[in-house]
Amino acid sequence: MVVVEDERLRRVWEGRWVVSRAWIARLTGAAESTVIRWYTERGRRPERLRHPEVVCTVGRTMYFDQQAVEAFWSAWQQDVGTTRLGTGRRPGDGQGTRGGGPGREQRDRAVAVALDVLRREGGPRRGLAAELAREHGGLARSWQRAVAEAVATFESEQTQAGDASS
Repeated sequence: MVVVEDERLRRVWEGRWVVSRAWIARLTGAAESTVIRWYTERGRRPERLRHPEVVCTVGRTMYFDQQAVEAFWSAWQQDVGTTRLGTGRRPGDGQGTRGGGPGREQRDRAVAVALDVLRREGGPRRGLAAELAREHGGLARSWQRAVAEAVATFESEQTQAGDASS
């Protein structure tokens, strides 16, 4: 066995190059968890999209045939339509769920509940968020944000109603 480069990434085994999951992650830009998932779910994939089998294990590190890995990645790119995964998640805008997503739907329902209370009672009052948290469940801080958003909407409606009556 000849050890070359960083042996945790790539080495020669029985005359052929073998690579570790860390090397595969560098090649593809995928997270280590994605590389692990590709391997564990290989039985569910068509043969051309199947992650290669382990060639050898040294210590606790599994190594895969480099040519087979490169062929797998090439087929994966063609089928899935990606060139390189490595960009990771885009940084958030610091605005919580204002951009949409499943959390936004829940927030919209909370804002609607709070807005309904504000309309019935004629405006905001102290302790409303805590009361809604007890009544509907959830975190008080989440209800505080929902009430704040509802108050802004309520005040905007009141301003528009005042402008329309003038």
